[in-house]
Amino acid sequence: MRAMILAAGRGERLRPLTNQLPKSLVEVRGRSLLERHLDNVHAAGIDTVVINLGWLGDQIVERLGSGKRYGLEIIYSQEGEDILETGGGIHKALPQLGIEPFLVVNADIYTDMPVPDMQISDSHLGHLVMVPTPEYRERGDFDLEEGLIRNGESAVFTFSGVAIYRPEFFDGCEAGRFPLAPMLREAADRGQLSGSLYKGLWADVGTPERLAALQ
Repeated sequence: MRAMILAAGRGERLRPLTNQLPKSLVEVRGRSLLERHLDNVHAAGIDTVVINLGWLGDQIVERLGSGKRYGLEIIYSQEGEDILETGGGIHKALPQLGIEPFLVVNADIYTDMPVPDMQISDSHLGHLVMVPTPEYRERGDFDLEEGLIRNGESAVFTFSGVAIYRPEFFDGCEAGRFPLAPMLREAADRGQLSGSLYKGLWADVGTPERLAALQ
């Protein structure tokens, strides 16, 4: 299995810190978020990682290089100033992700979650890892019912930003900028997404206040 780490975003809510630094290179407890994810995927036996680049992406390349010192091969998917959002970014990187299911991780989360060790059922297009909804959010993203991701009026759980997708999930998508969330909603309605719940350490490093709390 290959992995993709989503690292192209600007991190508007973390400004002014992210005016001069990519959000994924923000350090928590002495190590950048992005390098923590690289350590995690390497520990899971993954050896090839695709990282999409946008805002200040040259700093990421300078820091990580080929990936050799992390025990990985890193492939960069350049988006430049025209950041493609989550859906578009993954779609652009599909040729580098292969024909098997692949892992996707949002770079801006801090967690001790191990890489999900599971096989996606033939009837499912993806698997989402959910977490209990943080107190700062009014509601969650999805419900979990008998191992399936479901849409709900009062969703209990929050999408962790860690998922496994089949390449076929993106069949019919056109190149360009588009979000992933509507696709997840539609797939949930069709019963095509499995899910699991992680109750360990997880945080969305989205604001200076949350970052300070983690430090």
